[in-house]
Amino acid sequence: MKTKSYTVIKTKYDGEVTLKNYKEIEGYKVSPKNSFPYKGIAVESMYLIKPSFIEKIIKKKIKRKLEFYLNYLINLSDTDDDGASARIALDELTRYKEAVEFKYRKFLDDKYLNLLNKKISLLEHEIKSKMITKPSKDIKYEEPIEEKEETRRRRR
Repeated sequence: MKTKSYTVIKTKYDGEVTLKNYKEIEGYKVSPKNSFPYKGIAVESMYLIKPSFIEKIIKKKIKRKLEFYLNYLINLSDTDDDGASARIALDELTRYKEAVEFKYRKFLDDKYLNLLNKKISLLEHEIKSKMITKPSKDIKYEEPIEEKEETRRRRR
């Protein structure tokens, strides 16, 4: 698979410096995750302004995260632990749901957000059902106190 690469070349510099106040610009801030060195301008962060491009980027990001949670849910059914990982996954999923509401509400339309909330709630339901079916090792079942007293009386 061939990736596209772009190079910014300075042809003429007239000495003019323009300053932008990025707090006033409505956009989505993106930071690159690449770690390999290359010649040219090093980009630490950039603001996306075009709404359709912002929507595409956010949808890809959300899709990757949901696939991660789905794979985690599948692996959760294969593992045989005490349910602690299911509780952690449920906490992370609810945190992610709130983050989506807070961060992406202004960039995505309501129809997509409703669909996304349904998908997340379905994943939450599946994790909760996994937690219910797997008994926790932390819970110790003991005899009631009354039965212990009765057995003591019989031994005397």
